[in-house]
Amino acid sequence: MYRNMVSSVILVLLLVSCSTTEMGPTERTIDIGTHALHAVVSGAGVPVVVFDSGIGALSSEYARLQERLSSVTTTVAYDRAGYGSSELGPLPRDSSTEAAELMVLLERLGVAGPYILVGHSLGGLNFEVFAARYPDDVAGMVLLDPPPLSFILGEEYSELGSMASQMTDEWQGIADRGMESEDDQERAEAEFFLMLASEHREMFGASAQQAASAAYFGETPLVVVASGVPNPMFGDIAEAYQEFWAEQSEALATKSSRGEFVFAETSTHRLHEDAADLVADTILRMVESVRREQR
Repeated sequence: MYRNMVSSVILVLLLVSCSTTEMGPTERTIDIGTHALHAVVSGAGVPVVVFDSGIGALSSEYARLQERLSSVTTTVAYDRAGYGSSELGPLPRDSSTEAAELMVLLERLGVAGPYILVGHSLGGLNFEVFAARYPDDVAGMVLLDPPPLSFILGEEYSELGSMASQMTDEWQGIADRGMESEDDQERAEAEFFLMLASEHREMFGASAQQAASAAYFGETPLVVVASGVPNPMFGDIAEAYQEFWAEQSEALATKSSRGEFVFAETSTHRLHEDAADLVADTILRMVESVRREQR
């Protein structure tokens, strides 16, 4: 499935030769109308690789991967509303809202597609919705452990759904208490938890329904990467749930006629860190494939 070391070196050289002059990272905060979003743009060339992070995670988690890929093509990493330097956004924070906000951000950054979407966890769910909404702008997707659809729809593992609901309530409580504080730091933290709680709530509501409506991605290249290491916080059902999650990821890959499933057996949920080489190679192969088809 993966090329040997010599082939990988050749691939990288070919990709670099296809790109334009490399540009260093540029941080920008862009007003998208309702609020401002912070983004880091680096590299040059097309297709443009766009990153979206998991729930509670900042775009800076992609810094090393972005630096690696920016020698080959344009990359964009951004913080969703309320994260990092990005301002609060309107509620509720569902995937359709966040997909629309990202498109406005990309347009106002002047970064035209086609886009290869790289989303981790909730970011992957957002990109499923983005691809369904803007199919002509998407050249491919690499989804890293996106939430298992039948779980977030409430069809399976209800006991973990109850745990998730409790977590949402705790985050909402932190937000509610902090918004009444006169301390600037506490208020800033409260604003983040306000966004976080809404995203998490909608992941099991509107966002899940929006992803379910994205029935098929046609011929858009799609790679779904699943982790193999169970999360111990899930207790006695951790192993069974991890197997279920991988099965759901494999099923998701069939939503494209060019879908591919990759199982990272020794990785935790943090695939972009534990399996960084695998993720980078997967993205590079997709970049090269898209360029080859556009020649």
